[in-house]
Amino acid sequence: MAPAPRSIKASVCVAHLHIITPEYHILYTDHTALLRSHQQGINSVTDDGELSTVCYRPEGLDHLMQQTNFSKKELQILYRGFKSECPSGAVNEETFKNIYSQFFPQGDSSMYAHFLFEAFDTKNNGSISFEDFVMGLSIILRGSITDKLNWAFNLYDLNKDGCITKEEMTDIMRSIYDMMGKYTYPCMKDSAPKEHADNFFRKMDKNNDGVVTIEEFLETCQKDENIMQSMHMFDNVI
Repeated sequence: MAPAPRSIKASVCVAHLHIITPEYHILYTDHTALLRSHQQGINSVTDDGELSTVCYRPEGLDHLMQQTNFSKKELQILYRGFKSECPSGAVNEETFKNIYSQFFPQGDSSMYAHFLFEAFDTKNNGSISFEDFVMGLSIILRGSITDKLNWAFNLYDLNKDGCITKEEMTDIMRSIYDMMGKYTYPCMKDSAPKEHADNFFRKMDKNNDGVVTIEEFLETCQKDENIMQSMHMFDNVI
């Protein structure tokens, strides 16, 4: 029997890679194994009956196909992996952190996983359903450039007040370095999170008012060739 796909594990890490790489090319991690874990499940997906074997039933596949940019088979692959990790049909923050930590054992991924969990938990109910998961993943992997950048902005805007402060960006960067542990290239100083937050603001804060708005974020990113190229890095991951 083919091994069950680890789609949720791979996908949350792909989400991490996709969101981080546009802004911070200095971080290094090997994503080959993550992408391969998607491939493991492609030939092990059965027919529509696969969705009837668990207690929790997601919204109909036809509806999710309309709401996302995934095909029916891709949704089946994702659901098989989601069901394997989360038989109840929903992921709480503790489970999400545990899943995430398996890919970053050399560091402490708990804070970054907390930030990412909040970005996926759009209903603010303390859990991520399969619908929440694939809706977010669809934006990250298959959305328009504007949709992807809006999702990234929401991730960085920790208190969801519509702007990014230097403190929020420093917290994000510190959580990234904590997660990556010693596996950064080049090796980073303790001051690196603050320095990168400062660089972010020099680039993004056009009117020097101490916050980055969505308009400033979109304008700067869309004019940066490296950021635009990195937006397409994982278009065909599934």
